[in-house]
Amino acid sequence: MENNVDSSEQARPLDVNLENLVAEVRAELTEIDAMDVSDHAVRFEQLHTKLNSALSSIDGM
Repeated sequence: MENNVDSSEQARPLDVNLENLVAEVRAELTEIDAMDVSDHAVRFEQLHTKLNSALSSIDGM
């Protein structure tokens, strides 16, 4: 199955807006739910990286 996540999206620093972040995470989880199970691990890892980046930027506040 095709991976629709742009690698540049992961590389950019997150401008943490909690409402936007929650909406993005929910949308990504919905996309993951519709994918083949064999593709879940890659997408979950990408989402994990995104969330870690967001938490790191919050820690710096």
